[in-house]
Amino acid sequence: MKISVIIPVYNAEKYIFQAVESVLQFEEVYEIILIEDKSPDNALKVCEELAQQHTRIKLFQHTDKENHGASASRNLGIRKATGDYIAFLDADDYYLPNRFHAEKELFKDPKVDGVYGALGVHFYSEKAEEQYYKVFRNPLTTVNKKYGPKEVFPGQLYMLGSFGMFSIDTLTVKRDSLVKKMNPLFKSTLKLHEDTEFLFRLSYYLDLYPGIIDKAVALRGVHEENRITKIGLDKKMPIVSRSILWKEVNEWAQNEKTIPKNIKTHIERMHRSYEIAKASKPKKWIMILKYLILDYKSIRSGLYNINFRNTII
Repeated sequence: MKISVIIPVYNAEKYIFQAVESVLQFEEVYEIILIEDKSPDNALKVCEELAQQHTRIKLFQHTDKENHGASASRNLGIRKATGDYIAFLDADDYYLPNRFHAEKELFKDPKVDGVYGALGVHFYSEKAEEQYYKVFRNPLTTVNKKYGPKEVFPGQLYMLGSFGMFSIDTLTVKRDSLVKKMNPLFKSTLKLHEDTEFLFRLSYYLDLYPGIIDKAVALRGVHEENRITKIGLDKKMPIVSRSILWKEVNEWAQNEKTIPKNIKTHIERMHRSYEIAKASKPKKWIMILKYLILDYKSIRSGLYNINFRNTII
């Protein structure tokens, strides 16, 4: 196997060394692609030192050397990758020694486009654990049992908690399958949940198989500066950001001719439920009454997510 591991780097001076060291342990890793995204700290200097020390490390910045976000950085990494397989890692996370154990066997089957595993949690400090334990009270982010590849896309849409979820950190995909079947790759228009939107589309176009899902193959590093964990504690931001996510998913689904009508309808209703949830109270109740008459299932879809319920109770 020749794996290219793509690591977008922003404000990760304290963590990037550990992330890179966790990847260098694997002989299967052909190259580590660091995309430095105009960090305000000394992350660029650390990346330069790492690239000088290890021939497998390749360092890139965007052409204008400005900040473009995680999506654009991952896309640049995919364009620069020359390995047969691509894996991703956030700069404050790290791989465990079993990260590619399942991949070695599963990718022998030509039908396998991608493999996903389970993600654990590492708190970098007691303060981080105190602040964010409620966000990561479940120590394992994983799909709850082994599903076939055709079940992954509807499982994420319909089964929610009973299906589980997987992380971009635990995903390995064939480069050719990714480049040929995914257009666009990561959407630069999304600043939050860009990986979730990507995984929705990826699981529709590619055949993804479970690897190790009963124990972690990588760890999410949680610290006080985590952007996504701070947002997780904000009562309003998850509703707004998920509304934007489902808007993007809905636009894609309505334009994708091969998606069955019932799935398009479900996605549209999920988008509609978040639109209702984020609306101000006068408008919210007008929308609720409207859809109780025109499409009550939009309300029913909304009642399955806690953010929606909390805004109307």
